[in-house]
Amino acid sequence: MTARRVLAPRIDFSALRRELELPERFSGDAAREAEEAAGRGFGDRVDRTELEFVTIDPPTSKDLDQAVLLRRRDGGYRVYYAIADVAAFVAPGGALERETWARGQTVYLPDGKVPLHPPVLSEGAASLLPGEVRPAVLWTIDLDDGGASVGVDVARALVRSRAKLDYAGVQRDADAGRLHPSVGLLPEVGKLLVARGLERGAVDLPMPEQEIEPDGDGWRLTLRAPVPVEEYNAQISLLTGMAAARIMLDGGVGLLRTMPPAPAEAVEALRLAARALGVPWPQDATPGQVIAGLDPAQPRAAAFIDQAAEMMRGAGYTAFDGPPPAQPLHAAVAAPYAHVTAPLRRLADRYVTEVCLALHAGATVPAWAREALLKLPDVMTRTDRVAGAAERGAVDLVEAVLLQGRVGETFEAAVVDVDPAKHRADIALDEPPVRARCEGERLPLGERIAVRLTEADPAKRKVVFQEVQLEA
Repeated sequence: MTARRVLAPRIDFSALRRELELPERFSGDAAREAEEAAGRGFGDRVDRTELEFVTIDPPTSKDLDQAVLLRRRDGGYRVYYAIADVAAFVAPGGALERETWARGQTVYLPDGKVPLHPPVLSEGAASLLPGEVRPAVLWTIDLDDGGASVGVDVARALVRSRAKLDYAGVQRDADAGRLHPSVGLLPEVGKLLVARGLERGAVDLPMPEQEIEPDGDGWRLTLRAPVPVEEYNAQISLLTGMAAARIMLDGGVGLLRTMPPAPAEAVEALRLAARALGVPWPQDATPGQVIAGLDPAQPRAAAFIDQAAEMMRGAGYTAFDGPPPAQPLHAAVAAPYAHVTAPLRRLADRYVTEVCLALHAGATVPAWAREALLKLPDVMTRTDRVAGAAERGAVDLVEAVLLQGRVGETFEAAVVDVDPAKHRADIALDEPPVRARCEGERLPLGERIAVRLTEADPAKRKVVFQEVQLEA
């Protein structure tokens, strides 16, 4: 794993919290309901605590939505994927449900998160913590030896995770050939699923993550590239989301996560960006195949991946009750797909899970879940904007703080997006790895230029560069 660390002065994110009107606490009624639910039993469900699940999450995470176990079977593989059963704790029509609808999803900031559910549930009774018996929705997916899904089951169960693993540790174990037995097949199955996705035309964006933590009187900022096991683990979630989408499409009711295919001009703009950044694009290769061959820890590759994200626009939630939607695909997945694996952190997953459980069992979809489907797209779109604004605002603030003492310096950058009418462009610096606005008259898309930093204002969370005309 390649990481770079930069020290910055202490940063106060409270203004961003106020600007986004993020809630500071749960209502008294919602908190009481959560406390009461945490002490209740789980009802009658299948005991699968013999299955040796593990979780894989960031080291500090306590809201553990998913636990995994992979086994070999005749002719292929069996994937067990246990998802936190949040509906076992949140009663329809109660104060806690109403508050989760207001929040929509967990919002993450460097100085702490704003959770969807009270911590007594999200980091306690509902979380798949190691050694604890927990209610879960258990997905069992059989794959053939090529990674194709050949059988799906979903049911409520009791499970017990054996260990809380983290990505860096799992990657070290994979490199050393000593993976935990529960995920010993993760690289093998993950590579098969990645290959199948690329064949479909899927596009994965392994964006480097900025991790910002307090460090004495300042902050420690780390730009960390994802390790391979993160992608393999994500493939298990994608596999489950595609299985959920198929159940709902076959059953004629559900909620899909959709994204239209990228227009041809967006793909061409990405090709120009590749040329500027020195990213090879073999003839007939798809964008997904080009990205799959890059090392996202390298600044130029990271800038290309960032530009590729601009190509993936129009993501949304599409509800249906009757005929399937005219456009059911998620372009990045290159298949119908649904959010179903993160109910502790995302509201829609709880309701999609209930629909899938009922349809798979041949039962009637609960009215409270069915009625929610048509309302969820607006709620999730609204809270997606809030979560995105929080993430962007935090990054903009950190970048402005890091650069505020370097106004007037000249940097080399690639022009990765241009707005000719406004004489400005988006540029990607190699070092520090910043993407920012640049003003100028020429700003040729697909070329590298010299730029001068003209503004770095933490109060405005704003960084601006000006194109520099170099002498011959």
